[in-house]
Amino acid sequence: MTFEEFMAARWAPLFRTAYLLTGDRHQAEDLLQDALARTCVRWSSIRDTRAADGYVRQAMVRQMTRQWPKRRREVPTDELPESSYAGGLDVRAEHLDLWAEVRRLPPRMRATLVLRYVEDLTVEATAQELGCSVGSVKSQTHHALQRLRAALPDARTLIEELS
Repeated sequence: MTFEEFMAARWAPLFRTAYLLTGDRHQAEDLLQDALARTCVRWSSIRDTRAADGYVRQAMVRQMTRQWPKRRREVPTDELPESSYAGGLDVRAEHLDLWAEVRRLPPRMRATLVLRYVEDLTVEATAQELGCSVGSVKSQTHHALQRLRAALPDARTLIEELS
């Protein structure tokens, strides 16, 4: 498989992951393009191209990790931003409130939820991608779900579907 074939086939799911990590369409595009550029440069050294998704995902998480201390915290507002592509998350209306609360989580908690429940990685694989301990992943997941439950008591069953 060539890099061009890989990129054409995997752009949408990787963009969804980038969007969920950043919470912003433009930042997601930048993050994914940066990760794909890094992957393209090393494409010939990737032994198993079937594992390239993980390589790109890890590049995105590492880039986000470098940006976390520098990023200013998002400030929630009462107004929704103009509608744009939301990685498929805006399809079901009942998920909008949950998605708004997920976007308010600190980036590390958001990344943990995305990798665990959207990308369906194990706790160990999530810890490896985030460069932290298994206990840290469990703790971040627990605290993130606790915040979501507190913020959305009426959406308890929706949140329970995550965990």
